[in-house]
Amino acid sequence: MKYKGRFGDYGGFYVPEVLIPALEELERAFYRFYQDEQFVGELEQLLRDYAGRPSPLYYAKRFSEYVGFKVYLKREDLLHGGAHKVNNTLGQGLLAKYMGKTKLIAETGAGQHGLATAMIGALFGMETKIFMGVTDIERQSVNVHKMKLCGAEVIAIEGGTGTLKDAINDALRYWTAHVTDTFYLFGSACGPHPYPTMVRHFQSRIGKEARLQCLEKIGRLPDIVVACVGGGSNAIGIFSGFLDDKNVRLIGVEAGGRSLSSGKHAATLAAGRVGILHGAKTYLLQDEQGQVSETESVSAGLDYPAVGPEHCYLKDSGRARYVAAQDDDVLDAFELLTKMEGILPALEPAHALAYLISQKGKLDPETIVVANLSGRGDKDVSIVERCRPLED
Repeated sequence: MKYKGRFGDYGGFYVPEVLIPALEELERAFYRFYQDEQFVGELEQLLRDYAGRPSPLYYAKRFSEYVGFKVYLKREDLLHGGAHKVNNTLGQGLLAKYMGKTKLIAETGAGQHGLATAMIGALFGMETKIFMGVTDIERQSVNVHKMKLCGAEVIAIEGGTGTLKDAINDALRYWTAHVTDTFYLFGSACGPHPYPTMVRHFQSRIGKEARLQCLEKIGRLPDIVVACVGGGSNAIGIFSGFLDDKNVRLIGVEAGGRSLSSGKHAATLAAGRVGILHGAKTYLLQDEQGQVSETESVSAGLDYPAVGPEHCYLKDSGRARYVAAQDDDVLDAFELLTKMEGILPALEPAHALAYLISQKGKLDPETIVVANLSGRGDKDVSIVERCRPLED
């Protein structure tokens, strides 16, 4: 099994022996149920009636006029919970139910996956624990309160930098001791097999919808599809719908922090080297001794030193291109979309918008771009206010 789940040379299965039975059980269950008629039917009903799918494809007219080309937003921010995360938590949560598990655990950075897991825990009546770094708890207090309202226990992680990496470390340690009745609902397209494959499958709904909506609404496929990349679940979700369309350019935008030259950022594909983290071979931000580097980003959801293995493969193969957006440009993009469209983007997808703004005057006016607006920005208003206080 350790040779499965490969994307080129990336991915795989690098875990302590105690976790092997749990991951093998998970793999068997996923491949047993993901195409099962009853499972698929129940998931479809939940995605429609609980999550609010399909999400619309919206032409951002004023934003398009500003950048000088046509920008369509895939409105994952309109889903229940405010982000794309619910696609995956419904899928994995339902799988946990079919497996007979009674408890859920999850890691979270920006709080969106933690909230989405807490919602599904409430929906299915499962005891839920959310592991979250103290740094992220402080900057995402609204989502923390929402998780607790759903009945979840939020476990503060003080080790390391108190961010997503540290939350995953502790969640994996907890799961090791509680595999019998507990399902680890992993949030991104990272980690050991089968998680990257599973998360990709449950998030592929974004790309399938977007491709069909482009053909119906625009009459053709887009020239460019762009999405932010931390671990990479929203990006691989929308990219998956266009991978076979060679004329569609795929662009992932990582967190450049204050600047790439500062060494404190989360642009793993731009600046990382191949290594192993959280059970998978991937690009990884690390120092000369191979120690995992500290990361920094205005967005908690992209503050992670590794990336999903399929993105590594897409980079190496040239099928996707990866760039980085710096914090100041991301804050500019947050403000611009809000003022021009009345839509508050989360700081994570604001990275993708920042890249589009950087292309002003560089693309033909008839260029069609689809940007995955993976989450809404209610959770980030206090961060933006601290960085950019409004004048009275």
